[in-house]
Amino acid sequence: MLNYALLLHAAPYSHQAALSALRFADTVVANGHRMKTVFFYHDGVHNASALMAPPQDEVHLADGWRRLHREHGTELLVCVAAGLRRGLLDVGEASRHGAMSHSLEAPFELTGVGQLVDAMLTSDRMITFAP
Repeated sequence: MLNYALLLHAAPYSHQAALSALRFADTVVANGHRMKTVFFYHDGVHNASALMAPPQDEVHLADGWRRLHREHGTELLVCVAAGLRRGLLDVGEASRHGAMSHSLEAPFELTGVGQLVDAMLTSDRMITFAP
């Protein structure tokens, strides 16, 4: 069994990379491996938005990531710097910045790039999905 980590740079619905990353993660766990961490970086942070509402006939990517966490314990880590720049704030950051609301909820968590480095060091494979 191998431990995998993903680095996702692509926004949902803008590029095939986000859907490909989710399908890859599902395939990893279906083949008996562990999807340890998904790190959302640059425009990839939009995959964590709690405000996403795609049409019913499309794959709901945020729900797919939440399912992966719920069923397999995958960490869903969102770069705090990239997230804040793009309006993705959890309750704590919204309060700290005086924002009226938040757009990021558990199981997604804001974190620094140090967690990305940790994922790289503790996983057998790190796969990057980018536009």
